[in-house]
Amino acid sequence: MADPSSYRPQPGQIPESPGVYKFRDEHRRVIYVGKAKSLRQRVASYFQDVANLHPRTATMVTTAASVEWTVVSTEVEALQLEYSWIKEFDPRFNVKYRDDKSYPSLAVTMNEEYPRVQVMRGPKKKGVRYFGPYGHAWAIRETVDLMLRVFPVRTCSAGVFKRSAQIGRPCLLGYIGKCSAPCVGRVTPEEHRELAEDFCDFMAGRTGTYLSRLEAQMHEAAEEMEYEKAARLRDDIGALRRAMEKNAVVLADATDADLIAVAEDELEAAVQIFHVRGGRVRGQRGWVTDKVEAVDTAGLVEHALQQLYGEESGESVPKEVLVPVLPEDAPTLGQWLAGRRGSQVSLRIPQRGDKKALMETVHRNAQQSLALHKTKRAADLTTRSRALEEIAEALELDGAPLRIECFDISHLQGDDVVASMVVFEDGLARKSEYRRFQIKSFEGQDDVRSMHEVVSRRFRRYLQEKLKTGEWSPEDGETDGPEEDDGRPKRFAYPPQLVVVDGGRPQVTAAKRALEELGIDDVAVCGLAKRLEEVWLPGEDDPVVLPRTSEGLYLLQRVRDEAHRFAIQYQRNKRGKRFKAGPLDEVPGLGESRKQALIKHFGSVKKLRQATIDQICEVPGIGRKTAETVAAALAQAVPARPAVNMATGEIIEDESERGTTP
Repeated sequence: MADPSSYRPQPGQIPESPGVYKFRDEHRRVIYVGKAKSLRQRVASYFQDVANLHPRTATMVTTAASVEWTVVSTEVEALQLEYSWIKEFDPRFNVKYRDDKSYPSLAVTMNEEYPRVQVMRGPKKKGVRYFGPYGHAWAIRETVDLMLRVFPVRTCSAGVFKRSAQIGRPCLLGYIGKCSAPCVGRVTPEEHRELAEDFCDFMAGRTGTYLSRLEAQMHEAAEEMEYEKAARLRDDIGALRRAMEKNAVVLADATDADLIAVAEDELEAAVQIFHVRGGRVRGQRGWVTDKVEAVDTAGLVEHALQQLYGEESGESVPKEVLVPVLPEDAPTLGQWLAGRRGSQVSLRIPQRGDKKALMETVHRNAQQSLALHKTKRAADLTTRSRALEEIAEALELDGAPLRIECFDISHLQGDDVVASMVVFEDGLARKSEYRRFQIKSFEGQDDVRSMHEVVSRRFRRYLQEKLKTGEWSPEDGETDGPEEDDGRPKRFAYPPQLVVVDGGRPQVTAAKRALEELGIDDVAVCGLAKRLEEVWLPGEDDPVVLPRTSEGLYLLQRVRDEAHRFAIQYQRNKRGKRFKAGPLDEVPGLGESRKQALIKHFGSVKKLRQATIDQICEVPGIGRKTAETVAAALAQAVPARPAVNMATGEIIEDESERGTTP
């Protein structure tokens, strides 16, 4: 635990300008990011008596080992930089909303020649019209199925569209009237785009005019005794009305607004958002977060706005954003939202009427979401905490291993030897920290030497990162001094409390020896043997046997199995790429880049085998000596099995005869 006074900057060093500040721990990892109108006042507030700080703030400042700041011109720039750094560094003491799922949207690809209606998730794309998000993908499909009767817009993929155009026949939707079949020319690109624009107008809430027009056409057809046409229009109107009923009117027509509500307790908070477009609720989403920093409701609302609109396109920002309380920097946030939208955005609290009533509904949803989350998570949190405590007790560690790294070796009969490193923090997989290694081949299947190599490489990189920051020096005590740090997380900058290896006593001994050779003595090591699920410790003749019902053993199994899965996946991918190159893999000194260059230049190994040495030298990066080596290796390679005419039994010499019948 660090003493905040040990890294407290002098008051005169801190500017009074607006800016963003970062707290870092002893490993130079960013643990908190904040913004301030006056950096001097805000940063100084963290260095008062620890007893007067909020418990979460006190934990943060005692975990930190340094603080730094960046000055900006305006408060809006500070808001933008704070959001960018939170997304980049993922600080452990900042509020991070965990979206309870990925929400789908109804998308119309207006950027294509023939716009397509589809369900789309993920980041927004330029030129695509979005409606939603919706709670479920099936809700979008039901709505689209009803509307395709009236707006027969293309919904097929590019492959299906291309194939239908080639064979000259539309897909099933084209035959049943739910697609205008632009693939076979039933409508022109202009007519199809007009259909897509009508579809978008209807989804955007401009329904009254279109329904009135259809009703007028229905009456006109009935008067002219075109009863089949009138019946079809009647059914179209019914389908559109059913589609409209799926999104009840909650506000006045043409109202575009997002309503945000927060439910919280001392430890957690839930946020619910209702997206209202054209007066109708078009989508709903929710987030849950741990209150790892001292933050009030206004701060939670500010973080929610940053996450909701930080990566969205301007079209996704509505005219009104309704919140339960205004954030502290409401004018700054309003300017930021206006910049995202390109026009004025009203950020306010609803006071009366339909909007206030709808806000109460959103708040009830937030309360229910928080209650449901606490019910689901209670067992999970208890289980993870118990697992870490059991591991610490069984291995006689000083504390719970909050960061666990596991290593596994994978190969195929000694070839394509690779290793994996997976990371679990607080009992949960942290996939962004996973790493994989290529291991040089040893004679025989020597997993022990491979384990020694990969652990050495991982922790050698850790020491190199410490050397760069001046936190470690070689035995002679001389360093080049700390380099200027750009703040980006390093690959191997943070040590684990526990290293787990897949294997028994030999693998554990190799890993421990690798750490000792590097002078690292503050990282525990254990191994988990597959056969009996025994936990092996360095220097011990007998394993530690955890009960089969132990949560600690279950967590170690999960970590080990994840490392095994990640290693097997990498080894298979690597082997698959190697097999694709065929005989070129046997050419000594020929790397993947030059293999790909040869295949790309000649088109196939067969054509490369027929090429002369001078022709091979024409490939960029291939010298004459290498060309001679390639030609010699291909000449010695076993040729492909000849084709045989099944009718006559004769060997086919001419490629054009393959597959022919007499």
